[in-house]
Amino acid sequence: MSQYSAIIADDEEHLCSHLESLLHKLWPELDIVGTAHNGHEALSLIQQEEPDVAFLDIKMPVMNGIKVAMYSQNLCHIVFITAYDEFAIQAFEHDAIDYVLKPVTEDRLMKTIQRLKGGMPRHEQSQPDLTQLLSTLSARINNTDQTGALQWIRAGEADKIILVPVEDVLFFRANDKYTSVITRDAEYLIRRPIKELIAELDKNQFWQINRGTIVNVNCIASTSRQQNGRCEIQLKNSQQTLLSSRKYSHLFKQM
Repeated sequence: MSQYSAIIADDEEHLCSHLESLLHKLWPELDIVGTAHNGHEALSLIQQEEPDVAFLDIKMPVMNGIKVAMYSQNLCHIVFITAYDEFAIQAFEHDAIDYVLKPVTEDRLMKTIQRLKGGMPRHEQSQPDLTQLLSTLSARINNTDQTGALQWIRAGEADKIILVPVEDVLFFRANDKYTSVITRDAEYLIRRPIKELIAELDKNQFWQINRGTIVNVNCIASTSRQQNGRCEIQLKNSQQTLLSSRKYSHLFKQM
């Protein structure tokens, strides 16, 4: 019988599979009893399976990971899988909540596994009351003012995490299952869809110009309108040109 059991919840199925694969490799005795792709499924799974650990993505449809944690904090140990470390850094620094940053790497996940093995509460009476802390985190994540805009992009490179300041990004481009992050000097691949990025970037600095491309407005050198209604965009410090769709060409009328 396994010493511990766990569930995984992430709205992106391939990320669930990736984390499950890493857990099988790094913690083979862990019994993963189910996966979920939204908050309601995750909560139902926790109540049904009563796992020791719940790996929860913070940003999920129907109910986010923090709300799931609020309802289930006395049922299991919570580990957040998140790209939002800036919202929770105080909690993490005080060891109140375990977390793994996206993109998940073996090194960071192994540290979390070691912590879980070394001191995870197994009984309800030993679980700390995190209600106030989770409420604070929820309020900060739901805050939509400018301070919530992404300030950097986390890109995986071998076993390292590269922090790319968003102001250094020329443009983002959808690339099969990945998104390319293009800077003047390098190109990185991240597992974040364009529709998710555009919702989190500063809308005054980053514009979506077609279905699969977001451009940094500060990096535009010039634009020229074509006869078909599209705009050709020349970037600063780059030989690449971008092409907007007719749907987004109105953005460049002021240029």
